[in-house]
Amino acid sequence: MGIVDEDIERVRAAVPIVDVVQQYVSLRRVGVRWVGLCPFHAEKTASFGVNEALGIYKCFGCNAGGDVISFIREIEHLDFVGAVELLANRAGIQLRYTSGGEGRDRQRRQVLLDAMARAVEWYHARLLEAPDARPARDYLRSRGVTGDIARRFRLGWAPDDWDALVESLGVPGDVARDTGLAFVNRRDRLQDSFRARVMFPIFNEAGEAVAFGGRVLPGSADPAKYKNSPETRIYAKSKTLYGLNWAKADVVTADQVVVCEGYTDVIGFQRAGVPRAVATCGTALTEEHVRLLKRFAGRMVLAFDADDAGQGAAARFYEWEKKYDIEVSVVRLPAGQDPGALAQSDPEALRAAVDQAVPFLRFRLDRVLRQGSIRTPESKARLAEAALAVIREHPDQNVRSLYIGEVAAHTGLAAAALEAAVRTRGPVRVDAPPTRPAPKESAEAVALALLVHRWDDIAPWLVESLFADELHLSAFRALAEAHGDARKAMELADPATRELLERLAVTDVDEDPDRHARHLIGVAARRRLDGMRGDFSRALEHADGKRLVEQLDDPEAGPAAAEQLLGWLDRSTDASAVEERA
Repeated sequence: MGIVDEDIERVRAAVPIVDVVQQYVSLRRVGVRWVGLCPFHAEKTASFGVNEALGIYKCFGCNAGGDVISFIREIEHLDFVGAVELLANRAGIQLRYTSGGEGRDRQRRQVLLDAMARAVEWYHARLLEAPDARPARDYLRSRGVTGDIARRFRLGWAPDDWDALVESLGVPGDVARDTGLAFVNRRDRLQDSFRARVMFPIFNEAGEAVAFGGRVLPGSADPAKYKNSPETRIYAKSKTLYGLNWAKADVVTADQVVVCEGYTDVIGFQRAGVPRAVATCGTALTEEHVRLLKRFAGRMVLAFDADDAGQGAAARFYEWEKKYDIEVSVVRLPAGQDPGALAQSDPEALRAAVDQAVPFLRFRLDRVLRQGSIRTPESKARLAEAALAVIREHPDQNVRSLYIGEVAAHTGLAAAALEAAVRTRGPVRVDAPPTRPAPKESAEAVALALLVHRWDDIAPWLVESLFADELHLSAFRALAEAHGDARKAMELADPATRELLERLAVTDVDEDPDRHARHLIGVAARRRLDGMRGDFSRALEHADGKRLVEQLDDPEAGPAAAEQLLGWLDRSTDASAVEERA
């Protein structure tokens, strides 16, 4: 089953390859060829060429090549039939199919898509021109949505009428119902599905309009803030992502997709200069969504509160990471801010939040550690239990061990006891004999590994007062004396330190140096603050230190807070040394 061969050849002949490629690539003529930067791999020197006479393209960098159908398949991530249909639609060619049933199905689908496309334009024209749409235009302007943005996203306005859309379009009743544009009311009359709402047309990844989301204006008596199209023959919520049709080129280029919850969030990211954002359509993120996104990128950034869904959601994310070989991270947004609002008030902060997204487990663990207390032995044990409950969810033992080391450093509990609690799924034994954490399990050791592999990125953040473990301190001193030359540091070190440095030299650490340095500074500062508790002569110093520690996770205030804490730790260490000598 498929498209008649004669029609495929008609499409190839009717659609000039240069015209198609130029919609995606900036081309310039060189002799008989057109050349430009390849859209299929990153390059700075043009190695992508198009031969207009032969109707083919070829990249000498990544070896991609083919005809106009091949190009559309690759650039739009479509199958062969889908690529031919897209080109046929552009050329106005009616296709025939080798199977009558398949042909009828595709023809019916095209009828529904045509009706949706007409509805998009009708709603859009109402928003731009109709007097009754003035409140909608005022509302969108108040949210920072200009006319250019409204045109780009084809936003619309559904008037407060019973059947204005179906009457204006004149589509058959079965088409209006099968698209979700209308329904039959109790009087057995066809009625518009959307009334008095700002309309967000939803397109599939090929750019075909398949559904709508409608939002009421502020002050409306309608309790349903958003109303979405029902699932139809052309629209499945679990397989559709709002904005993917606009975002996919940038998603492929960046190998990263930002997933948020709402239409206005996607528009906000676009306004803030992050055009690779998509949103689920009134449903949770599904495996079908992940499978779709994996076709475009290997990194997924969640721009919503992924912790709200709890343990079940965490298990799904970890399963998808392994099954689809993707990286899932989470954006930290200021409390009470959604991406749409932040794009309007501070677009730079929104961009920075995406750049500083953290792994899913890191996001959940940091939240637990920030909310817990280490004031008493009992509170330390409770905090460790809460943290381990989050760590247990991760299926990778090596990942669990690294994070257990951080919990040990934060709470002061023995890493061996925490490991045992995770392994047996039992309570934390606070009376377990203290043992030195294995180097790979310690936050200090992670910092040392970064120092070995990325000296320039982390060295300015590290001082001796950050290392409570004598072996780690010895390794830090050896590296500092050797100015980051690990081989020379090994020559200077004693046998135990040399063994640690050798292990660190072959350890892969996928941590952000700045973020991890701030984490280590926070651990050391909390340790110092714990030692000051009860010393009323230093109450103000304690309060200032605590305030700075709380700012460490803030993308804007964190670096400055880390610098102040680092200076404070250094001064405190020097003062302690003077007291000891006296």
